[in-house]
Amino acid sequence: MTQSVPGFVTRRVGVDADVELHAAVGGSGPPLVLLHGFPQTHLMWRHVAADLAADHTVICPDLRGYGASGKPVAADEDTYSKRTMARDVVRLAAALGHERFALAGHDRGALVAFRAALDHPGAVSHLACLDVLPTADMWDALHGADAAVAFHLYLMAQPPGLPERMIDAAGDAFFGHFLDSWARDRAAIPSAVRERYLAASRAAVPSVVADFRASAGVDLRHDRDDRKAGRLLGMPVSVLQQDWSAALGYDARALWGSWAPRLRHRTVDCGHFMAEEDPDTVVAALRELLADDGG
Repeated sequence: MTQSVPGFVTRRVGVDADVELHAAVGGSGPPLVLLHGFPQTHLMWRHVAADLAADHTVICPDLRGYGASGKPVAADEDTYSKRTMARDVVRLAAALGHERFALAGHDRGALVAFRAALDHPGAVSHLACLDVLPTADMWDALHGADAAVAFHLYLMAQPPGLPERMIDAAGDAFFGHFLDSWARDRAAIPSAVRERYLAASRAAVPSVVADFRASAGVDLRHDRDDRKAGRLLGMPVSVLQQDWSAALGYDARALWGSWAPRLRHRTVDCGHFMAEEDPDTVVAALRELLADDGG
């Protein structure tokens, strides 16, 4: 069974009091950090990371609360805020010798990447976000019966106790639902990899729920505060998304453009897990982004 990205070495790096991140590191050249989504681990980048390691130092951590990384008890709303998780990533890169780096994230990892780019513009040179909307825009876009596709967001937004017990009682069914229903090509996630995702998720129910709960509270406030203040992403930004606009009635390009003046937006013809379902397209988009020298 694949344990990590082929050819990469794994590291454990302290980023906060009693919190270490588990990361796979490989290649050489300009640094690029890749952040995974839900319900996955850094292993989702195995194809993309192996390709980009030919000319980049690629760092693939498990986010705080996921995979083999530390899972602190959510003492308050900040424990799993995207601001805290973004700070983890900046500290991880610095500990590995990179004060400035390119950053790409998928799903939950994209929300962390977005927050890192807003909070630490001096550290993030390029930003890529895969198949997500910024938190404030996501909540604004969900309405009526169409919001049923995001039932998990509402479930995990509830106060501590009930969501954790419900999910823990049927972990494989809950997490497996997303792996199966969000993938257009299920073969892109082989059974051995799927089982690793399920095992990692079962072991992380409280922290996964805390991550999602933060998005309905503190993360939403942070985004709204930044939007009110007119904060923008000044670096080159690339966004790859499925075409959810018709179903949910929003203009994804316009929403992202309100945050990112230097935006490349592309609709991708695959399922949600695009780094596994269509890694060639993801690699090509990242290489195009990374070639932008900011001039």
